[in-house]
Amino acid sequence: MGKQTESYDKALNIPIVKMTQTVNSPSSGSLNQQLLQLFNLLFDNYGPQNWWPGESPFEVIIGAILTQSAAWTNVEKAIYNVKKADLLNPVSLRSISNSELAELIFPSGYYNAKARKIKAFVEHLGSAHLDSLENLFSADIDQLRNELLSIHGIGPETADSIILYAAGKPIFVIDAYTVRLLSRIGISPSRNCYNEFQALFMDNLPSESYLFNEYHALLVRHGKEICRKKPLCDKCCLTSICSHT
Repeated sequence: MGKQTESYDKALNIPIVKMTQTVNSPSSGSLNQQLLQLFNLLFDNYGPQNWWPGESPFEVIIGAILTQSAAWTNVEKAIYNVKKADLLNPVSLRSISNSELAELIFPSGYYNAKARKIKAFVEHLGSAHLDSLENLFSADIDQLRNELLSIHGIGPETADSIILYAAGKPIFVIDAYTVRLLSRIGISPSRNCYNEFQALFMDNLPSESYLFNEYHALLVRHGKEICRKKPLCDKCCLTSICSHT
C-alpha cells in the first residue's frame, strides 16, 4: 500500500513540477497549463483510480481485447469464466477451439470476433516470443506498438492500453470519453484523429507512465459518470474550465 501511495503522490506532485518546467513556448505553455489544471481538478474530485484491474500483465492484455465495445462489468464476467476454467495463460488459450473460447467470453459481447483476436495474440506471442511477455515488452515503444498493431484485432487504443497498462511504458491512451471531454472544454487538435489527440498529451506532458495511467483512468471515469453524451453538468467538477451547456 505504501508503494501505491508513493506513486499517487508522484502523480500529484512531481509531474506538476516537471510540467511547469517543460514549457518551451507561449503556445505550448498555455496547453501545458490547461492539461495540468484538468488533471488536478479530476484527481482532486475522484482520487487515485487503481487502474487497470488485473492480477498479471497477461490478464490486462486479455482485458484490453475484451473491453472493445463492452462495459467493464461484462469484461470481468468473461475473465472470471476463463479463470474458472483455468485457461488464463497463452498455452491453454491456444489449446482450445475458437468456439470454446467464444462461449467462455460470451458476456463481453462480439464473442466470436474477440475469440479470434485473443487467439491471434496468443499465437503471435508463442511464435514470436516463446510466450515471454518480458521478451515482447523489451522493445522500445514505437517498435512494440507497430508489432501489436500487426496482430489481428489490435487497433491503436488496444495497443496503447497494452503498452501503458501491461508493459508499463509511457504512452497516452485515447478513447471516445477523452475526445468528447476535450472537445467540450475547448481543447482540440488541428485534425480530428487518434494520433493528433494523443499528441496533445504526449507533446505537452512529461513522459511518465504513472501520470498517463492516472490521467487516462480519470478521464474515463468522468466520461462514464458525468460527461456523458447527455452530460450531467450540474454535477461536474470541471465547470470552472468548461463552458459546455
